[in-house]
Amino acid sequence: MKQFSFPKSVRLLTGAAFRAVLARRLCAYDKLLTLCMAENTRGFPRLGISVSKSVGRAVLRNRLKRLLRESFRLNRHRLPQNFDYVVMISKDLIFLLKSAPRNGLGHALRQDIISKITLERVIASFLNLIERIDSRLNNN
Repeated sequence: MKQFSFPKSVRLLTGAAFRAVLARRLCAYDKLLTLCMAENTRGFPRLGISVSKSVGRAVLRNRLKRLLRESFRLNRHRLPQNFDYVVMISKDLIFLLKSAPRNGLGHALRQDIISKITLERVIASFLNLIERIDSRLNNN
C-alpha cells in the first residue's frame, strides 16, 4: 500500500518550484488539462496542481484537485521518473464553465460539464499529455 501514498516529498510546494517547471516550457494541453513538465534530479516524479478561482467555487476546485492527485498517485509508476509535473485546468474548460450561467438552463449545462469530469477521463488526459510531451522530447 505504501507505493500508492502521496507524501509531501512528491509534491511541488513552493512558488519557486512551480516557476521552475513553467519556465522550462515543456507543455501540452487538451480540452481538459494543461500539463507542464521539467526534469529534476531527485529520481522520482513530483506533482504540482494549480486550479484557478475562475474555474468555480471551492467545492468544484477541490474536487478537481482530488481527481488530479488521484490520477498522479495511481499512475506514478507509469510516468517518466525524473520529472516534475505541473497540472492546470485548461483554458477551454474554464471558458466553458464561465460562459454557462449559474441559473436556469445554464446551470444544467454547467452541471453536465462538471459531471463528465471523471477520474477515468482525468487519468486518460493526464497520461495522453505526458505521452505527447515525452514523444517531443524523444524526437529532439
